[in-house]
Amino acid sequence: MTGLEKQLKKYRCTVHRHLTRRKLRDIVSPTWRTGVGPNTSKTNTPGDEIERRLTERGWTHDDLAYAIGKHRPLVTSLVSGKRGITPELAVLISAVLGDSPDYWMQIEGVRQLSLIPHDSGSTASEMAKLIDLVPVKEMERRGWIKPTRDTKELESEIKRFFEVESLEAEPSIFVAARKSNPESPLDRQQRAWVGRARQLASAHPANKYDPTRIPELVGQLRRLAAYPRECSDVCEVLRQYGIRFVVVEPLERCRIDGAAFWVSDSPTIAMSLRHGRIDAFWFTLMHELAHIMHNDVASVDSDLAGKGQIPSRMKPDSERKADEAAANMLIPREELESFVRMFSPLYSKTRIIQFAHRVKIHPGIIVGQLQHRAEIGWDAGRTMLVDVRDFVTSSALTDGWGKEISPGTFE
Repeated sequence: MTGLEKQLKKYRCTVHRHLTRRKLRDIVSPTWRTGVGPNTSKTNTPGDEIERRLTERGWTHDDLAYAIGKHRPLVTSLVSGKRGITPELAVLISAVLGDSPDYWMQIEGVRQLSLIPHDSGSTASEMAKLIDLVPVKEMERRGWIKPTRDTKELESEIKRFFEVESLEAEPSIFVAARKSNPESPLDRQQRAWVGRARQLASAHPANKYDPTRIPELVGQLRRLAAYPRECSDVCEVLRQYGIRFVVVEPLERCRIDGAAFWVSDSPTIAMSLRHGRIDAFWFTLMHELAHIMHNDVASVDSDLAGKGQIPSRMKPDSERKADEAAANMLIPREELESFVRMFSPLYSKTRIIQFAHRVKIHPGIIVGQLQHRAEIGWDAGRTMLVDVRDFVTSSALTDGWGKEISPGTFE
């Protein structure tokens, strides 16, 4: 190739790129660019461009159909805009009329976008805002809100669920929980879970609460902690002392263990029982009771027990104090430390059971405390960590875990 031929080739490529950008700019629908809906002015289509190029060549529809190996009606449909360009047609047309397949697919995309009303995305945008607030589909599935695709109706359902006039107004329980632990704001699953727990608590009667009777209550609960079956009496004992107790199965991806908050003048303990083990149940229960004892306005707690638990030293003061109080209410600190000094690190099952008999508590709770202190591994003592979920839900007002709430409960 001579130097002149190279210059001509370079010039043709430059002109081709310039014309391609210009043609694409001219083809883009002005109605789409300005945000005006379709049918307010004529929208250019790939068919217009095909017709223009055929005219320039002096070709007919039959000529193009013959060149690309298709029938004439297909070409006519393309030119009239009744049919769009597929990737296969883009390759064929580019080979005959020029420009790349990408170019023809781009102007086809512009054509299709121009047919869509400019406000079509507004409903999806409003729906996305509501889904960002709460897990809508799971709440519908569990019967917490009525299923609907209408964003206005859905907004009304969510406001009814949280008992607020506007979704801009954050429910007081969320404000209190955020103030108690500003480093861990509630996520959308936790907001829905707490909202449901509050609903159940509002429908759950309890005696008048008297904070001076808390030490007596702790003694009553402590006696129940020796046997798994006694967990079924926890709800009634708490009710007698003026504390509401409800269970709400956690939503998907909801790492929540329990919460303590107030409904009118009555304190409420809500639990998820996502860890149904006896150690997790009793530690979470006592942790939430400690928040009530300390007059904390509201607390929503995650990862209190098990492998994923957050070390107390990494928690805010209110949570650290609740952890210490819960552990001490279950097993007096001096008793557990004496046991640790005597047998660490050789904690046999026999020794744990003997210690449990002496302090009158279930051995699984001792295992949980030793795991919390990192005295034993998370896989140690598994046979003593019995499941108590069925005992608890047999008497507590429960949403989930196979329990259904009557629609008339909240009327």
